[in-house]
Amino acid sequence: MAEVLPPPAIVEEHPSSPDSFDVDPPFVDHGPDLPDDRLSDRELSWLAFNQRVLELAEDTSVPLLERVRFTAIFSGNLDEFFMVRIAGLKRRLAAGLASRRASGMQPREVWSASLQRSRELMSRQGALLTEELTERLDERGIALLHWDDLEPDERDDASRVFRARVFPVLTPLAVDPAHPFPYISGLSLNLAVVMRNPVTGKSHFARVKVPPIFDRWVTVGPARFVALEEVIAAHLDALFPGMEITGHHAFRVTRNEDLEVEEDDAENLLKALEQELLRRKFGPPVRLEVEDTMDDHVLELLVTELDISPDEVFRLPAPLDLASLHQIADLDRPELQFEPFVPATHPDLAEVETSSPVDMFAALRQHDVLIHHPYDSFATSVQRFVEQAAADPRVLAIKQTLYRTSGDSPIIDSLIDAARAGKQVLVLIEIKARFDEQANIRWARKLERAGCHVVYGLLGLKTHCKLCLVVRDEPDGLRRYAHIGTGNYNPKTARLYEDYGLLTTDTDIADDLTDLFNNLSGYSRRESYRELMVAPAGVRSGIVDSIEREIEHHRAGRPAGIRIKVNSIVDEEVIDALYRASRAGVGVEMVVRGICALRPGVPGMSDNIVVRSILGRFLEHSRLLWFTNGGDPQVWIGSSDLMHRNLDRRVEVLVRLDRPEHIAEIGNVLDLSMDPGTDAWNLGPDGTWSRATSPDGPLRDLQQTLIERTRARRARARAEAKARATAGGLV
Repeated sequence: MAEVLPPPAIVEEHPSSPDSFDVDPPFVDHGPDLPDDRLSDRELSWLAFNQRVLELAEDTSVPLLERVRFTAIFSGNLDEFFMVRIAGLKRRLAAGLASRRASGMQPREVWSASLQRSRELMSRQGALLTEELTERLDERGIALLHWDDLEPDERDDASRVFRARVFPVLTPLAVDPAHPFPYISGLSLNLAVVMRNPVTGKSHFARVKVPPIFDRWVTVGPARFVALEEVIAAHLDALFPGMEITGHHAFRVTRNEDLEVEEDDAENLLKALEQELLRRKFGPPVRLEVEDTMDDHVLELLVTELDISPDEVFRLPAPLDLASLHQIADLDRPELQFEPFVPATHPDLAEVETSSPVDMFAALRQHDVLIHHPYDSFATSVQRFVEQAAADPRVLAIKQTLYRTSGDSPIIDSLIDAARAGKQVLVLIEIKARFDEQANIRWARKLERAGCHVVYGLLGLKTHCKLCLVVRDEPDGLRRYAHIGTGNYNPKTARLYEDYGLLTTDTDIADDLTDLFNNLSGYSRRESYRELMVAPAGVRSGIVDSIEREIEHHRAGRPAGIRIKVNSIVDEEVIDALYRASRAGVGVEMVVRGICALRPGVPGMSDNIVVRSILGRFLEHSRLLWFTNGGDPQVWIGSSDLMHRNLDRRVEVLVRLDRPEHIAEIGNVLDLSMDPGTDAWNLGPDGTWSRATSPDGPLRDLQQTLIERTRARRARARAEAKARATAGGLV
C-alpha cells in the first residue's frame, strides 16, 4: 500500500525542543586572539530562528494553509521557548546564579532583549493573521469569524452546541474574600469576566477556563469557524444568571515547565520523574498574554495575583494561542497545501519481481545501506528491519535505544513480540526526553510487563543516540546487524523530519555497539571506540582533532575543507577550533537550522566561514560532518548537535561512512545546500539572517529537488522491473 505523507511539517523538534536547560557557560576572556563578542547569544539566535519560521508564514509563494501551519508552528515554538529557556534564565536570575554569558551579555540583558524581541515577533504574527491571512482564507472560502459576524442561523447552531456540550463542562470560578484567586494552569486559555450585581451595584470578577478537550475552532458552517472562547463569551449570562456582564477578556499564562529531578539510582528515577510531572503544571509564570482590549484594572488584577512583572505582559490582538491554527491547516483542501509526497523504498531494499517484502538480512549481507528520510521510506527500511528481527526465529537478541516514539509505535510492538517469542530484548528508554516523559514512562512499564529488559541509561546523562543492534544465528556463526541514525525511532516524525540512518553488518561497528550497550546497561566504563565517536567522552575531542587535521592538510598544500550540518551550534571549544581553521585559510561551510552562536564572515576571525539555514515543509534534522582530509573525505553522521548538552551531558553516537557512494550522496546534498541558487537564509557577521534572493527568479527548493529525484528514481526502478519482467516472459 502506498505510504502517503500526512500534512507537512513541523519546523522544530517537538516542536522547538530545547531538550534540557542547556546552561550558557560563564563568559571567558580569550585574550587578544579572539574578540570578546566572538559569539552570538544563544537565546537571541533561537528567536532569530523562530523569525525565519514566521517569514515562511509571510511567504506568499507558500501554499495558503501551509502559511497558516507555519503561523501555528511559530506559536508552539515560542511557547516552549518561554516554558524552558526564559523560565530557566529567570530562575537563575532569581537564585543569583546567573553570571555573564559566553556571548559577553549580562543575563538580565538577555532576558530583557528576549522579551522585547518576542514582543515584536508576536505583534508581527498577530498582524499577519488579522490583516492578511484571514482575508486570503476568506477569498478561498475559509472564514475565521467573530461572533458578531455570524448569521442568525449560525448563532443558533453554535448556541445549541454550547448548551449541549460546552456548558455542562464549564466551571466558573468567582474571586472574592470567600473565593481566592484560582490557580491558572500553564498554556490554558481563559476568560476574565467582569460583572455587576444589579441589586447591590457591586462589581465582581470571575475566571472561566476554555476547555481544552474541545476543538478550539467551532464549525458553524461549511469551512466557517468561530473561536470557542467567543462562543462561551456570548453565553456568559447562562453561567452568571442575574448578573450584568460588563466585560470579558481572554488571557493566557505560560509557566516554567522545566523539570528538576535529582537522580540517585535508575529505579528511583522513574518514580521521581512521575512525581515531578505532577508538579510541572504548578511552575511560576513567565509570560502573560492578554487581548489588547483588556481593561487596565483587569490587567492590574491579573498581574498582581499572578505575581508577574509588567515586562512579561504581552498585549496582542485576538485570538490568542495561535498554535490552535493547526486545526485550520489540517482542513481537507489539498489545493491549498503542499503536494502530497509518497516516500519510496530505498533501491537496495526494494522488492524485486514479487510483492513480498525484501529479506532485510539478505540485503544487508550484500552491503551497507544509507537511508535518507523522509525521501526513503521509514516503514520499508528501519521499521521493517526491527519487525523482521522480531519475527525471525534465527534472531537471538535485539538491543535498542528509544528517545521519542509515536503513541501507536510498531517499533514498540515488535520489541514486545520479540520478547514474548523468547528473544533477549534490551530497551534503553530515555524517560527524561522533554515533554515525552509521560509517554516514555508508559512504554517502559509496558515493555517491562512483556519481559523486555528495560534500563534508563547512565545517571546524570540523557541517552540521545539512535541505535539498534540485532544478533542473528547464521550457518557460519553469529552475525550482528546494526542501525545508527540521526533521528528518532518514530514512524510519524520520520515522515516529517529529514534524517539519515546507516544499516550495516560491519563487525567493528557491531563490536563498538556491543561495548556501548554494555556500558549503558551495566558497569562498563569504556570511553574509546573503534569506528564511533561517542559523547560525552569522545565527540567534542574527535571533532576538534578533525578540525586541526584539516588545518595541517591545508598548511601542507593538501586538499582541506570542513562542511557541517547540524540543528544548532553553541559549543565554544568547537567554534573556536572553526575560527582557527578559518584563520589558517581552511574553508568552512555550515548548514545550521536553528541556533548558531558562531559569527561567520568577521574580518580576521571567520573570513572563510559561511553559514546558511534551510527551512521548509520538512524539518532539517540530520547531523553531518564532512572533513576533506587531504582528498580522502571523512564523513560522519549521528545524533549529536554541537551544544554543551550533547557533548557533555548526553550519550551521543556518530558513525563514519566508508562506502564511496554514501560519501558522494552526502557530498551532493551538502553541495546543493550551500549552492547560492538554493533557497536559504544567510547569516551575517553581526548575527542577522537574510533570505537569499536572485534577480533570475525563484531559487531552488532543496526539499522539492530531493522529492523530484526520489520520484525519478522510483520511475526508473519501475521501468527496470518491467523490462526484466518482459525479458523473462512474465508479461
